[in-house]
Amino acid sequence: MANPTTRTRGTGSPARRTMTAAARAAAKRARRPEQDETAPQAEGRPSGRTVLIEPPGGWDDPPEPKPAAEPETDEQESAPAQPPRLRRLLTAALCLALAAALAVAAVLGWQYRQGQQTAQARAEALATARKAAPVVLSYDYRHLDRDFARARALLTGAFRDQYGKTTRTVVGPTARKYHGVVKAAVAAPTDGGAPAVSVVSAAPDKVVVLLFVNQITQSTQVSGSRLDLDRVRMTLARTSDGWKVSGVDAL
Repeated sequence: MANPTTRTRGTGSPARRTMTAAARAAAKRARRPEQDETAPQAEGRPSGRTVLIEPPGGWDDPPEPKPAAEPETDEQESAPAQPPRLRRLLTAALCLALAAALAVAAVLGWQYRQGQQTAQARAEALATARKAAPVVLSYDYRHLDRDFARARALLTGAFRDQYGKTTRTVVGPTARKYHGVVKAAVAAPTDGGAPAVSVVSAAPDKVVVLLFVNQITQSTQVSGSRLDLDRVRMTLARTSDGWKVSGVDAL
């Protein structure tokens, strides 16, 4: 005899099955709010997988930002761009100014050297004139050849030839005939001061000197001795052998 308490699944009274179905429906409704509350969070929260979304036409890379322009300084703002023609004119003007400055510097340098050479020439010519005047302007009838030879050694140029001709044709014969003796000396103060010599004009290669010369002359035509106070202009020239007398004029 079968156990009256045993029930198989799906069996039972209709009322029991209805209660069972109602309980399951109530349980589902009790769980649904939890699922509904968690659904939006699931939608808003990204999943652990990475999803690549490709647009239909593809996206270009965004352009790189351009570097910010440097602010212009006051000089750049105030100085407008110069046209090529103006720059060429400025360059030419600067070249001309530089050339003029170099020319002026060259002229000043040349003048400075000329000044130094002229100062040296003045000193050397004065010393030569003081030594040459007594020799050139003196002679003694007893040794004319020696005196004239000493004088010619101090002369140069055309004046040397003229001196030789004059002493040979005029001075020599006259001195021998009248026993002429002439002694010349550059005038100087009695207290021993500097000789009376000064420079009239000077250049590096030519100097004109003024001398005060005292000449004492003795001859058979003169009773005793005669003193002549002469002013002599002597020109001196620079040669390879030093300063030489190139002219003598009695004033």
